[in-house]
Amino acid sequence: MNNIEEYRKLCETEGHNIPLFLQYWWMETVCHGKQWDVALARDSEGNIAAAMPYLIGSKMGLRYVLQPQLTQYNGPWYRPNANQPEATRQLMEHFAGLRLALFNQNFSPAVTSIEGWKGYQNTSRVTYRIEDISNPEEVFNHFDKRHRQRQIRHCQPLLHPTEVLPSDFANLHTQYWLSRGKKDLLSQAFMTRIIAKTLQRGQGILLGLNDTNGTLQAARFVAFDSHSAYSLLSALNPRGHLGGASPLLFWYIIQQLSTRTLSFDFEGSMVPSIAYSYSLYGAQPVTYYQMTRYSNPLMRALFKKKI
Repeated sequence: MNNIEEYRKLCETEGHNIPLFLQYWWMETVCHGKQWDVALARDSEGNIAAAMPYLIGSKMGLRYVLQPQLTQYNGPWYRPNANQPEATRQLMEHFAGLRLALFNQNFSPAVTSIEGWKGYQNTSRVTYRIEDISNPEEVFNHFDKRHRQRQIRHCQPLLHPTEVLPSDFANLHTQYWLSRGKKDLLSQAFMTRIIAKTLQRGQGILLGLNDTNGTLQAARFVAFDSHSAYSLLSALNPRGHLGGASPLLFWYIIQQLSTRTLSFDFEGSMVPSIAYSYSLYGAQPVTYYQMTRYSNPLMRALFKKKI
């Protein structure tokens, strides 16, 4: 049995104890057509004490590890009460054996200590979260009154929730970015695949808003596990949309998720204007580590071009 097969069984056994982006099914879906693997650490009895899935690629004969698309973080998962220093040592040995020219991963905010990851450069990054969404009305009360609350109240009579097919969302997403003069960084096949799989597993919400003429104005895809929801993709009508469509979508989705998960992650951002926008929902900054290691100078230039 190889590491991936062992990891699949571990995820089936542990269930939601392993976060969404580290789950076997998530990695299988976002890494479709690519190569991925998992580093495993074991305790003295041979049981899995820690696991760390990763996407591995190669360029010009140089091997690298990067974040898969649409995946906020990977990083290590430790079994409760595991000997973390020993488990970390084993994980590092695994990656040392790969002889990587570049390692770059975001670690989950749950990983609060990076002690032991010697030789890796750590950069503190920030995402924005509402830590408790169990009481939607209280969440709404923390929305900025002059902006978010007013936008939502204005749009509610004008826009109505609607179901959206994954393929239709993917097309809207592509058309929206084209209308802004930019190429969509995600293929429609990729978006359709991950959205459909997440919905099939009951761990996602895909919601749209129609205007009174039945025209789709906006749509958003959110994935979640028992700990948090993650706002992963959004799309707006490229021919024009109401300014409050996005806040209204967030509000509807948070209400749906209030009994299904604990927190809501807006997925970023380090860009000041975006950070300010999310703070208007009452979201607070949450720090996580981006871990990087270069073993070949050429990789610095290639990485800036996203390899």
